[in-house]
Amino acid sequence: MSACGHLDTINSAVCMNPFLPLPAIFQNLSSALHVLTAMLTPALLLSACGSFIISTSNRLGRVVDRVRKLSDRMEELMNKEGDPALLAERRAMISKHMELQSKRASLLMRSMVSLYIASGMFVLTSVTIGFVSIFSAQWSVIPVILGVGGAMMLLVAAIRLITEARMALDGLHEETEFLQRITAAHSEGSGKRD
Repeated sequence: MSACGHLDTINSAVCMNPFLPLPAIFQNLSSALHVLTAMLTPALLLSACGSFIISTSNRLGRVVDRVRKLSDRMEELMNKEGDPALLAERRAMISKHMELQSKRASLLMRSMVSLYIASGMFVLTSVTIGFVSIFSAQWSVIPVILGVGGAMMLLVAAIRLITEARMALDGLHEETEFLQRITAAHSEGSGKRD
């Protein structure tokens, strides 16, 4: 037996602290680097989550701005006189778009929650990889579960963001069709007056 409490047959063992002998996995540099590499892998996914969070925050900000503009337009229409049928159609369209923006905002908030949960799970994955490699391999299933859970939350967020983008596109198509109808009606009205 050596001063570290390890068997002398472990030739590559380096005794850094005789009171706290390191597990066999850390007895050489390549093993330690392997553990560090495993711990850094979730950091790449964490970076992806961060990019999604920034993008989602920007999208949410644009939705809020859009709701404010729609609200201002609605107030203008309430005080405006003109063709009653056209005003009613505009009000209905703005109301519908405000409802759509509310749904988009809710979906974006749920996406952000999923992304934050995924980020937390990836951090925990990294930490538990370190703990498992130091203390006991019998708990090695924990970082795997956390990593898979984080990936699943990332997938859920991506699906929600795709759904939100589709809602935005549908709203844009509806608004474009409405503006084309107004333009056509205005052109016909101008042609009759001339």
